[in-house]
Amino acid sequence: MKKIMVTTDFSQTAGNAVSYAVDMALSINAELLLLHVVQTPVGFSDLPIVMGLEDIMRSSETDMQHLKEELLLRTAGKIVIETEVGMGGFYEELKTVCERVKPYAVVMGSQGKTAAEHLMFGSHAVYTVKHLAWPVITVPPNAAFTAVKKIGLASDLTEVIKSTPFEEIKMLVHDFNAELHILNTGKKQVFDADIVFESGLMQEMTMALKPTFHFIDNENTDEGIMDFAEKNQIDLLIVLPHRHNLLTGIFHKSHTKQLVLHSHVPVMSIHQ
Repeated sequence: MKKIMVTTDFSQTAGNAVSYAVDMALSINAELLLLHVVQTPVGFSDLPIVMGLEDIMRSSETDMQHLKEELLLRTAGKIVIETEVGMGGFYEELKTVCERVKPYAVVMGSQGKTAAEHLMFGSHAVYTVKHLAWPVITVPPNAAFTAVKKIGLASDLTEVIKSTPFEEIKMLVHDFNAELHILNTGKKQVFDADIVFESGLMQEMTMALKPTFHFIDNENTDEGIMDFAEKNQIDLLIVLPHRHNLLTGIFHKSHTKQLVLHSHVPVMSIHQ
């Protein structure tokens, strides 16, 4: 059965991501795993710190149980909810749990409302999107889950057969019964025979999904993508980090932060 994992630190921003994950799980009949990581400081072997961490672990486990009970009540017990509390580095713990449970997707807040939360959530989200092998959905603070009717895929149409995770995208489109919109981020004014050829391959590969193709005519790629997603009511925007030109294009370091930290639309990253 599909399992959606959502990370939480019990803040308001994380709570919004949890709500998003719960509603997504309900929509596709998936299980939910709540994950909280007690992050340990460097050099935590001193006894007073260890004792303090044990207290934090117990408190966190209690908080997780309360959160689980609230969510079971909210969903009338319609979904299976599990909880896990880990200790260590955030990404390392997240990766370890993912390797064990192999989630359908990992959901997390993309940013916080305060300066401190913005820094913390942003750094976690950007690093996770760029490195975690499992699909990651970053949820803006004010985003709520609604029926996913339109899925956007940002692509520069380079080596599409090798670089496009077609099976994962097909599963998403089918699971949500959604439209697929492919956003071409190449340069329209420059004729490129390779892009024309790759576009044809993309059309052939995705034909069964009946996608609609769009050209993003904006020198600032990430701004163009975000503007299109908002104006065209895209419910979920898929990006493909670490793929060919996207590494230096859409997912150049600064563009990664722009999309994750500033998009008002939930962003989903899928690795090969």
